Amino acid sequence: MAHRPIRSNDWGFPRWRGYGSGREAKPVRLCDRHGCDKPGDCPAPKSPNSPDRWYFCQDHAAEYNRGWDYFQGLSAEEAAERERNEARGAAGYERSRHYAWAGPGDGTRSRDERRALEALGLDEDADFEAVRGAWRRLAKENHPDVRPNDPQAAVRFQTVQAAYEVLRAAEERRAA
Repeated sequence: MAHRPIRSNDWGFPRWRGYGSGREAKPVRLCDRHGCDKPGDCPAPKSPNSPDRWYFCQDHAAEYNRGWDYFQGLSAEEAAERERNEARGAAGYERSRHYAWAGPGDGTRSRDERRALEALGLDEDADFEAVRGAWRRLAKENHPDVRPNDPQAAVRFQTVQAAYEVLRAAEERRAA
């Protein structure tokens, strides 16, 4: 029995073919809005806490979401109760932030800021004036013009400069 070649798009190199590049037709779900013929690739809930979904195009999904009311059909007491229950689930994380479970300190400094303070030889609760003073002192001690033949001083100078830049940027973010 003779081998019949099968027509292919890969010219004998199957790895040239991309994923999903077969010849079969792909099913396309159309937008659920009456009269729209665009693809409906944005699911939207039909009602609160329902698994049923509408599938809209981006334009109609935006229109639908503009008018969406999460508390639709609830009385004021039921809406307040639902809001309290949902806040209770996530609010614990927000309220516990001051305990700084992620690391030492009061939770206001990032890990990069703590490393920068360590490079400057300061405590974690140092204010920006202390940072500026330590930066000036260490930069003067380790400047390449002051110690021209010391490669370790140049490395320390770069470390001090980088630490100051991190802390200065964080201070500007806090001030804004």
